[in-house]
Amino acid sequence: MAVREKVFDVIICCFKRHGAEVIDTPVFELKETLTGKYGEDSKLIYDLKDQGGELLSLRYDLTVPFARYLAMNKLTNIKRYHIAKVYRRDNPAMTRGRYREFYQCDFDIAGQFDPMIPDAECLKIMCEILSSLQIGNFLVKVNDRRILDGMFAVCGVPDSKFRTICSSVDKLDKVSWEEVKNEMVGEKGLAPEVADRIGDYVQQHGGVCLVEQLLQDPKLSQNKQAVEGLGDLKLLFEYLTLFGIDDKISFDLSLARGLDYYTGVIYEAVLLQMPTEAGEEPLGVGSVAAGGRYDGLVGMFDPKGRKVPCVGLSIGVERIFSIVEQRLEALEEKVRTTETQVLVASAQKKLLEERLKLVSELWDAGIKAELLYKKNPKLLNQLQYCEETGIPLVAIIGEQELKDGVIKLRSVASREEVDVRREDLVEEIRRRTNQPLYVC
Repeated sequence: MAVREKVFDVIICCFKRHGAEVIDTPVFELKETLTGKYGEDSKLIYDLKDQGGELLSLRYDLTVPFARYLAMNKLTNIKRYHIAKVYRRDNPAMTRGRYREFYQCDFDIAGQFDPMIPDAECLKIMCEILSSLQIGNFLVKVNDRRILDGMFAVCGVPDSKFRTICSSVDKLDKVSWEEVKNEMVGEKGLAPEVADRIGDYVQQHGGVCLVEQLLQDPKLSQNKQAVEGLGDLKLLFEYLTLFGIDDKISFDLSLARGLDYYTGVIYEAVLLQMPTEAGEEPLGVGSVAAGGRYDGLVGMFDPKGRKVPCVGLSIGVERIFSIVEQRLEALEEKVRTTETQVLVASAQKKLLEERLKLVSELWDAGIKAELLYKKNPKLLNQLQYCEETGIPLVAIIGEQELKDGVIKLRSVASREEVDVRREDLVEEIRRRTNQPLYVC
């Protein structure tokens, strides 16, 4: 939890820096709210037992509840973040940070704005957070649902198969093209030549040059949807360059994001494993953040079908927790689980009352302080407790100190001791321990 709190601090700090307010929604929703929003992943939704009354399910993500919240409250404009647990009937894989109950950290911008400005800010936020957490090199893959749909159309995929073929393409980051092709042809009944045409496109990735190249593509340039998507991506890359993050972004035609509700730009951040051989490309070791534009979702919950365009991102904190914890283990770094600044200790017996008085003074002054719950603890035991728990300072009371009106302040690390006047103690402790971990 200590590691998690630090990660959450970095994330919340960034969300607030970008002007977001925070909301919360219930952990369960009406079953019908969640039905038909997640494509093939709908089978992973936990349904609550039917006990009469409404049929309920545990939330699968924070996006669909957010859309329902906007429609119910007739909101057309909000920038919000939401950090909460979601539930999936998945096969857990602890080492990869895949669980059945896990946290999501979402940031979304809802409202009618000029194209690609909010989308670019979402990508900027993603890059800021992943850079601040220092979990290694990362790459953000970007694509657009309209480009995908246009590509499927020009390759000859029947309309009814768009979504299911989309789910197959989405597996390209985990398995080879051959396996994906076999699934499309063998399981999903796609003609082999159509699959080959898709293969020619989805194995391409690059930057704004690839966008330009595809705008000149004889087939894609004839598809209205694809041209719109490519035009928006060209504009997006302009804004990303101004934000100074274009070197972190790759236009990747294999990125499909399996969720049904995306309508425009989609993106996913992957951590890169550095290449083992010179000249090899860095390998992706799994997604740590993702998101995209979903302009039709709020309209599904509005009785009049009024649409509220939205774009957002979700940080995969569980995977990040796993990475940070593994890194700390590898470095054999001890994580402090408390924030105590000082232990109030005594050097002689019969000084419990004085310790209680002093610790109370420190608490009242806002100092994080502890004492051992023994009447006459040995000084060595008190110092040992500080070593074990990482408390940096000890305030030692002795009979002589009481007479002189001072407290002996000892640094646990360097073992040096200084006498501090009792009235100056709070200030001295603050001065010595005022090192914030993260600055907003």
